Amino acid sequence: MTWVVYLPKRLVKEISKLPQEIQHHLESLIDDLEVAGPTRGDWPNYSKLSNGHHHCHLSYSHVAVWFVTDKKIKLIEVTYVGSRKDTPY
Repeated sequence: MTWVVYLPKRLVKEISKLPQEIQHHLESLIDDLEVAGPTRGDWPNYSKLSNGHHHCHLSYSHVAVWFVTDKKIKLIEVTYVGSRKDTPY
């Protein structure tokens, strides 16, 4: 069974404003999350954060943050995509 990746509506709006290259990297990350789950050690600067969230770099200046909302039904929610300077850890 594959994982389901949820993007809140406000986040989809923010993502549409990002550079095309970052959007492509995010699409690849989401594909990987759906197939292999939330632990993505094969992505640059991946780390599991202390509050149960995970994060990785999409580029030098952009990151994505996500967490598992339900392990039973395999649901992941992406909570942030954007500048690493503004990342809410």
